[in-house]
Amino acid sequence: MSGHSKWSNIKHKKGAADAKRAANFTKLAREIEVAAREKGGDPDMNFKLRLAIDRARASNMPKDNIDRAVARGAGSDDVSNMEELVYEAYVPGGVALIIEAITDNRNRAGSEIKLVLSKNGATLANQGAVTYLFDQKGVLRIELIPKNRRDEVELELIDVGAEDILHEQEFSVIIAPPAKLSNLNEAVIKSGLRVFFAGLEWVPKNTIAINDESSAKLRELIEKLDDLDDVNNVFTNAE
Repeated sequence: MSGHSKWSNIKHKKGAADAKRAANFTKLAREIEVAAREKGGDPDMNFKLRLAIDRARASNMPKDNIDRAVARGAGSDDVSNMEELVYEAYVPGGVALIIEAITDNRNRAGSEIKLVLSKNGATLANQGAVTYLFDQKGVLRIELIPKNRRDEVELELIDVGAEDILHEQEFSVIIAPPAKLSNLNEAVIKSGLRVFFAGLEWVPKNTIAINDESSAKLRELIEKLDDLDDVNNVFTNAE
């Protein structure tokens, strides 16, 4: 599961220090709208919505903003026309990208993403040309599990459905089938550890090694894509 390395953390590190709070709030609101539209506006009955609200609160998004986003998605306010889209792309050297977007204008989103890709030597791929290289997994980034508790906590999480547990510099990362995400989230909370992120991510089946120059260019491309209002997540199979 080496896909959960520096690339997976670009968005999370960037978000912690991002001065463009309004843009970040817009993306979080769109996540909430889509989740509320799919399965209703009650976070106790809608796990995807609960996770989106938790992420918004962690970013200090005002409660009124959260409530308005829930209302739009649930249909009790302006009807939400947000939709989730997935774009696939290739970077020179055979590196693959999956770009997730939430937008109210698919033409705008597609044009802006294509422009950023073309300016950085990457190209859009046909649907299905890239996704087969990845598995969609439930992922939790949690407070780094203390070394003296790792055996105990890891066994508990494996019992609940964790497939892999990685310990990085800032987080412990739990990877599991999407259906196990809710139970694992509860298990982490019960263990007394803080959940920083819980959601679905595209995890590469195999990774591609790239040199330092290519790595720097790829990081720049991912950050430019993430700066687009409609782009929510970017995943790669680069090592």
